[in-house]
Amino acid sequence: MKLVLAVIQDADATALVRVLSENAFEVTKLASTGGFLREGNTTLMIGVSDERMDDLKRFVRQTCRTRSRLVAPSVPMGEQNEGLVSDPVEVPVGGAVMFVMGVQEFVKV
Repeated sequence: MKLVLAVIQDADATALVRVLSENAFEVTKLASTGGFLREGNTTLMIGVSDERMDDLKRFVRQTCRTRSRLVAPSVPMGEQNEGLVSDPVEVPVGGAVMFVMGVQEFVKV
């Protein structure tokens, strides 16, 4: 048995929870914030048997796509020069980060 903490972009959360629920995965959804863009994201806690781990990875991979976004670069206050104009930079966002941990015991009451 494994406990998976999947950190995903808020935009993908509803679709992934729906797909996982339709495929008999039990999911607990937690609101979280992080990443270099400081945007809201969602952390899903998912208990999964070793046999279903590949299925879980496939559903996450299919649902949580990476996309590009334009972001204005931030320059630290001490490095700003008057008249300096920085163009937005395209950065990848989305996808998923999954932390997989072994579980010694799981009790559902």
